[in-house]
Amino acid sequence: MACPIEKLATIPAKGWAVYDPLGPFKLLEFERRVLKEDDVLIRIHYCGICHTDIHEIENEWNQAIYPMVPGHEITGIVEQVGSKVKRFQVGDSVGVGCMVDSCRNCVPCQMNLEQHCTVGPSYTYNCTEMDRKTPTYGDRTAPLLCAGTTTYSALRRYNVNKDTQVGIIGLGGLGHIAVKLAAAMGAHVTVLALSESQRNDAIRLGAKEFIVSNDQEKLKEAEGTLNFIIDTVPVPHNVSAMLGLLAFQGVFCMIGISSKPFEIAPLDLIMKRLTIYGALIGGMKDTQEMLEFCGQHQITCDIEMIEATPNMIKLAYERILKGDVKVPDTEQVLDQMP
Repeated sequence: MACPIEKLATIPAKGWAVYDPLGPFKLLEFERRVLKEDDVLIRIHYCGICHTDIHEIENEWNQAIYPMVPGHEITGIVEQVGSKVKRFQVGDSVGVGCMVDSCRNCVPCQMNLEQHCTVGPSYTYNCTEMDRKTPTYGDRTAPLLCAGTTTYSALRRYNVNKDTQVGIIGLGGLGHIAVKLAAAMGAHVTVLALSESQRNDAIRLGAKEFIVSNDQEKLKEAEGTLNFIIDTVPVPHNVSAMLGLLAFQGVFCMIGISSKPFEIAPLDLIMKRLTIYGALIGGMKDTQEMLEFCGQHQITCDIEMIEATPNMIKLAYERILKGDVKVPDTEQVLDQMP
């Protein structure tokens, strides 16, 4: 008979890890501390692959710690709870997103913007802290814990509603869920993407308009038509060309993280009093609101299921980098490990 978890000095765990930026995934067996009184033990069933995982394992931001087990779009089942845990029971379906804890005392934390904690938020690659339950959608819920909360937070900050003309640049993991959320909020959604082949998917997801992003004639026709643009593209592209689509006092929100800076002409901002800002995931409050909103509107992510093996993970990463992941198989989700 196996020893009960509460009798163990540590909890055995395993994951697929990388040991350097160019290395393959290898099975890593490690130990986690036993539960404290306010901890929750989760068995992970599904984990989405986000472009941020690729940024991290390749150390593009010069902050990687190896060995690294990437993944921050997680859903699973509660297997054990600490003595002071009240919101969860064994067997509950739960989710873990990009960030799991913060100091809870600084100005951003007091504003429910824990992702901007000045002390430094604790991200998912390090530990797990409980928040709240998620809808029991399982595999299709997992990407909501990153792509969902990131785009929802940006849309809510602008107070998107039925009178808002919203532009979504990119139709990948972030873009496809941004379209669903904005449409559910009542907005008139225009999608800008690289290929005409993505038009049908954009309309199916809720967009009213579609523009191929390098079609100069169509971009000219659409100048000044949008109030709010979310840019989800994680690679270098012409941001300046997109600014012309904004109306007077329009707002451009950058959530895709390119490895290179972009250039804009100050006059493009000044003449129409435009605003550009960046958005980093969502705090705990926004994440919970997003999950409840998605539950009310029956919103889940379009996914492609793959096996959790080193070869399949490597192939999925390569496909993402090549742009070979199309809606409706936008988010690759890992099935539970054997």
